[in-house]
Amino acid sequence: MQELLVALAQGLVEDPDQVTVTVDEPDEEGVVVYHLHVAEGDMGRVIGKQGRIAKAIRTIMRAAASRKDQKVAVEID
Repeated sequence: MQELLVALAQGLVEDPDQVTVTVDEPDEEGVVVYHLHVAEGDMGRVIGKQGRIAKAIRTIMRAAASRKDQKVAVEID
């Protein structure tokens, strides 16, 4: 799952070397939170107009997680 998020983000940004992902342990509901970190100048590219790209990234991650019977959340830091 982490590799999928990194691949998605690196395809969007100008500086793919700055893309990092940290993963939190599952909470009491079993949700794993992925924190996406990108360069300051690439933040707009990852969020998109009115948050459309960020929403699409979250949708893709949730769909991939549901195939593995997991619950995930993505936060863009």
